[in-house]
Amino acid sequence: MQKWPCQMVLKWNVVRSAGWTLAERGIQMSALVLTAPLQGWVSALEEAPDAVFAERMLGDGLAIDPLGSTLHAPCDGSVVSVHRARHAVTLRATNGAEILMHVGLETVALNGEGFEVFVEEGQTVKAGDRLIGLDLDLLAQRARSLITPVVITNGEAFQIVRRDQDRQIGVGQFLMELSPIAGASRAAASGAADQITRQIIVPLAHGIHARPAARIAQMAKTFASDLTLATGPRRANARSPVGLMSLAIRHGDTIQLLASGPDAQAAVTALAELIEGGMGEGAPVAAKTSSTKTAPTKTEPSEPPPPAPLPRDGVLKGVPAAPGLAIGKAVRLSTAEIVVREAGEGVAHEEAALAVALETVRARIGKAAETGDKARKAILAAHQAFLDDPELYAGAHRLIAEGKSAGFAWRRAVGGYVQALQALGDRRMAERVDDLIDLERQVLRALSGEEETGAALAPGSILLADELLPSQLMGADPAALAGFATARGGPTSHVAILAAAMGVPALVAVGGALSKVKDGATLILDADAGTLRVAPDAKALEAAQTALAQRQQRKAAAKAAAHEPAVTRDGVRIEVFANTGSVADAQAAVANGAEGSGLLRTEFLFLDRETPPDEDEQARQYQAIAEALDGRPLIIRTLDVGGDKAAPYLPIPAEENPALGLRGVRVSLWRPHLLKAQLRAILRVEPRGQCKIMVPMVASLDELRAVRAVLEEAKRELGITDRVQLGVMIETPAAAVTADLLAAEADFLSIGTNDLTQYVLAMDRGNPELAAGIDALHPAVLRMIDQTCQGAARHHRWVGVCGGLASDLDATPILLGLGVAELSTTASIAPDVKARVRALSLEACRALAAQALEQTSPQAVRALVQGQTNTPLGGLNP
Repeated sequence: MQKWPCQMVLKWNVVRSAGWTLAERGIQMSALVLTAPLQGWVSALEEAPDAVFAERMLGDGLAIDPLGSTLHAPCDGSVVSVHRARHAVTLRATNGAEILMHVGLETVALNGEGFEVFVEEGQTVKAGDRLIGLDLDLLAQRARSLITPVVITNGEAFQIVRRDQDRQIGVGQFLMELSPIAGASRAAASGAADQITRQIIVPLAHGIHARPAARIAQMAKTFASDLTLATGPRRANARSPVGLMSLAIRHGDTIQLLASGPDAQAAVTALAELIEGGMGEGAPVAAKTSSTKTAPTKTEPSEPPPPAPLPRDGVLKGVPAAPGLAIGKAVRLSTAEIVVREAGEGVAHEEAALAVALETVRARIGKAAETGDKARKAILAAHQAFLDDPELYAGAHRLIAEGKSAGFAWRRAVGGYVQALQALGDRRMAERVDDLIDLERQVLRALSGEEETGAALAPGSILLADELLPSQLMGADPAALAGFATARGGPTSHVAILAAAMGVPALVAVGGALSKVKDGATLILDADAGTLRVAPDAKALEAAQTALAQRQQRKAAAKAAAHEPAVTRDGVRIEVFANTGSVADAQAAVANGAEGSGLLRTEFLFLDRETPPDEDEQARQYQAIAEALDGRPLIIRTLDVGGDKAAPYLPIPAEENPALGLRGVRVSLWRPHLLKAQLRAILRVEPRGQCKIMVPMVASLDELRAVRAVLEEAKRELGITDRVQLGVMIETPAAAVTADLLAAEADFLSIGTNDLTQYVLAMDRGNPELAAGIDALHPAVLRMIDQTCQGAARHHRWVGVCGGLASDLDATPILLGLGVAELSTTASIAPDVKARVRALSLEACRALAAQALEQTSPQAVRALVQGQTNTPLGGLNP
């Protein structure tokens, strides 16, 4: 085989790599000539249709459109890594330069198909040796592009001083020359002793997505050292949540933590413990084999959906983002492209302009966060975190230093991460792209001195847009906005969360046909049904107006009678409580006529902190909530963490399926000192008897007995002899089918329909792809509720419902018919639930419930209930 020797032309000092200086490795930094690893057409890296490469996020280099079927080594060196999908390889040259060769774009999704690897990690190679074989025919059909970037990934140590491009090139011909950077080599040598590296395997079930990235970045900022996460050739500043997310690190990936500075050892140790601890999302890491590895699902690119004709019936379908019904006129929100000049007016001028613009937007966000609810403030806090991301600013700064304008630099810096996040398999993470695009526009507006010009809204406007940004929704006149619909977007985006908090009916993912709706068209937006009716006829419009008027009248009447008891038409009293999680929630419950709190979620005290609350802190909080309820009953649920709720101070061991692992009562019994402190705090609330205690996620009588033993011990320590009611949450099928056994010793049963539905249907309620199928009115779930009520009745125990089904008005008559005596709802819906109860006959409810148990789907159950509206079925419906 012919060899193409590397040309070493200049001796230099040392540079550190992976915890060792190159001198310690016996490597001298020298200039290096790289030869072409592929036959093909060589062009500038900007020609690569991928922002990660075109924006040089991985480093500088060239791109080759291949004509040959074999990738060769461009110089002597060793193989640093071969990607698991076999489409990319990184070499470390004998002078320390690290060269990434990435065959094709988005070829990772092929999971190795079309590639044959001839080398392995750690192998020494000579220039011209075969690295990877390519099936060009298959790749041409399956890959997004065959363009193969050749990138220098340690650009802090080497720069390209000469390159060949815009011509056809043959294997072994001159490609580029690298030269070491003097300052970098000396800095590396002087700081080598400070660099610490550690290799770990990521146990996070969903990889490093948004929440873990934010926690890693938050911890990294507490150390003085420079901190980096690396996976293969890709690296990210550990202080940058956006950068960490863009690495697309998945469960089971091996990553490196690198730190240089005065507290490097402590920093690496802390980050390793945080990640290896699982952050509440841990899962066992199976041995990796090429045959079992699958590629992540690719999120569709964020491009406007193709225009489509309006359906003949004029009804567009979308995904509900916020409930409600609205009638109004279409107002199209078209977001004009912001034009920026590429050339700058000097580095100092552009940097100053960007700094002023960032501070302007930062101040606006801070002012906006002074008002509004928790959802609004949380979203604005996320925007602030993105705005302060050091990697976004560093990316813009690099481009400004190259002579670009501040606007051009900011757009390109944000754009690279937007594309990187869109390419990830986590749909919820991809929805954070809206926040980045929003910040991009706000900063560009601040740079130009322009204000965002939104659509002029007349009362009853229904906004239509390709996609709505959070700042645009927050800037709309709430008095004029009746609802909105977007062609794209997702139900867990920040815009969807804002809409629900604002009480604005909203549909997302309506599709390209939305662009065919004309400005001023009459619309009926039924977010509950997921439909948008365009230009309805007189009959449909009249029906919608009647339904809307009836809703408004019912709501007004319910609000007026909110403080009256909920008694059925045949004289049966039903208690309507509210779920709470703070003093403000308790105040809202009282204001809306709730007769108590059927569920106090105590997690608000335990999450988002480094240490658990002590007994005194808990006692103060529980007392304040009890006082806000003004003597009304308060049912306090003991700590319910684990699964999707992580507490940093509870290093729950890695679990293959966290939803079936340590969570709820299992955590409390795993750490009984926390349980005892919580029980003592509850027992201290005055007046005695106002508080009841409820245990979550019970699956066996033994768990209830274990908690009662701790409760009795706490009572003895505090000198309490009165009986304290202890109930269980029915959230597992095991608890439902053994409700008779539990009721023999529990004082009450309360059904958590959210988790019960998840476990009965074997559907992850956090999975947006399954959202449409998770309905607690599924006959299987109703049969579990029926069995629970029958088991409780044997021992004369009352049954409540504190899950989401308690707030579903379709469910009210069925739950009452099955034997439920207490409903704990969201505070705002409590008046409507009470009004619903007053219009019902319990005898008719029992007949309806018996029919519901015989249905075959939740849709059939809902149709059964809705079909009874305005019928003489004993006053079943109002």
